[in-house]
Amino acid sequence: MLKPILLVEDNPDDLDLALRALAKTNLANEVVVVRDGEQAVNYLFRKGDYANRTQGNPAVVLLDLKLPKIDGIEVLERIKAEPTLRTVPVVMLTSSKMESDLTRAYALGVNAYVVKPIHFAEFIEAVRELGVFWAVLNEPPPGSFRAANRK
Repeated sequence: MLKPILLVEDNPDDLDLALRALAKTNLANEVVVVRDGEQAVNYLFRKGDYANRTQGNPAVVLLDLKLPKIDGIEVLERIKAEPTLRTVPVVMLTSSKMESDLTRAYALGVNAYVVKPIHFAEFIEAVRELGVFWAVLNEPPPGSFRAANRK
């Protein structure tokens, strides 16, 4: 069973582009979309609307920085503070080039920080490459489903 990709994005245009880019990769992974930080936390911690979702962590979290309700930095902080989630790869996918955002994200343990390209083709390619790398090429930590089934 493949782990889903959790896409946390509130901007409808960026969401549409990201979903199109991931579709172009032909990944078999389900893409779960949430539109704010609170939904992301609820999904990851299996609370609220997601209390009955299937157990297990996503293959990767593609996380926007500027989100309603709970911002991306706080979501990242909560992920990395939780022992059952801290090994989940988190890619900050944002339009912010501010050094303070970059520094804070890495200090909290983000796995990658990708500034959203302005041009459509570059954005599609960046998200496509992220999806392939984290869902297919990256070797997950010991004990995860995919690693446990490899010989």
